[in-house]
Amino acid sequence: MMVMPVPEINADRHHLRILGTRGIPAQHGGFETFAERLALYLVFKGWSVTVYCQDEGQGKTYQDRWNGVDLVHIPINRAGASGTIIFDWLSTLHAARSNDAVLTLGYNTAIFCFLYRVKKITNLINMDGIEWRREKWSLLEKVWLFINERLGSLLGNHLVADNPGIQEHLAGFAEERKITMIPYGSDRVEHADTEKLQAYGLEVDRYSLVVARPEPENSILEMVQAFSRRPRGIKLVVLGKFEPKIFPYHKVVMAAASDEVLFPGAIYDQSVVAALRKNCCLYMHGHTVGGTNPSLVEALGAGSPILAHDNKFNRWVAGEDASYFHQEEDCCAKLDLLLGNKQLLASMRVESYRLHQERFEWPHVLEQYEQLLLKFV
Repeated sequence: MMVMPVPEINADRHHLRILGTRGIPAQHGGFETFAERLALYLVFKGWSVTVYCQDEGQGKTYQDRWNGVDLVHIPINRAGASGTIIFDWLSTLHAARSNDAVLTLGYNTAIFCFLYRVKKITNLINMDGIEWRREKWSLLEKVWLFINERLGSLLGNHLVADNPGIQEHLAGFAEERKITMIPYGSDRVEHADTEKLQAYGLEVDRYSLVVARPEPENSILEMVQAFSRRPRGIKLVVLGKFEPKIFPYHKVVMAAASDEVLFPGAIYDQSVVAALRKNCCLYMHGHTVGGTNPSLVEALGAGSPILAHDNKFNRWVAGEDASYFHQEEDCCAKLDLLLGNKQLLASMRVESYRLHQERFEWPHVLEQYEQLLLKFV
């Protein structure tokens, strides 16, 4: 990624604090990547940007700078959701000491945003997906997320939806004028190192790819079963952290796989992931819980032909020239149709690139965010 020059500091700069991620430089997921790209973009445009970072361990909060972005590091000596909640609360307390505008990424702890209201600090919230619908949460966790979704819509000065389906969902309990739709972005991948496939025994256009957390709402089992119904003559590569000794669902998925299915684990080297996306013959996406999923956007940016779960969120992202399935049997039928049909897959690849350029290029996405933020700072 190109490093942008840092402008000279001046007293008239706009100020923004970004909360709700583990921090930057991005090492974890979509929100971290977005926070990094937006922070660097705004600094280049003359803004003062502060990003809150969750560190492991004990110690005092401290600050440093990275590529012109101010970083506030808060050590948290607790893992999991409870550690994240503590981090979010301490971040909110720290941010509320200033008068800077705040961009909160996600609503999981939106209850804390009452502090911004009390102090009359402008707070925009990216409302992410419909988290409380995910099967992995317990009933208590679903109730917590549901309540915070409603509180976020109430306490936020403005809401960002990353998908028209999420915008429609939010409009059911928030004023429409309070919601702006801006999607996630990604880089276009024109070239990728094919030698990176060799470590996994893969050949160009001789494998399908899934990149997702192994959770029921991501249809991993249905896709693996559909692929494994008959010999395909190619591989199915399923990226994700599988722990069959700990999670029964992971064990069921792996037991359902034929010998043509590979589970290489979670891969964090983005050059390897880009090479896998760019050189696959088909990208399979089973997410059922809305919005605009970063992995699907990144697949479009690599020009991957798409076979996705049929719902309004995925249809808006991947477009009408992608292929869609409902359940395992339907997925199997679509695989029968697509695999080996080089002409059809080639036309789908062209459409993926076109749609990515039209909606999901980073410069266009980041410009939309800046124009929205300028209305409130």
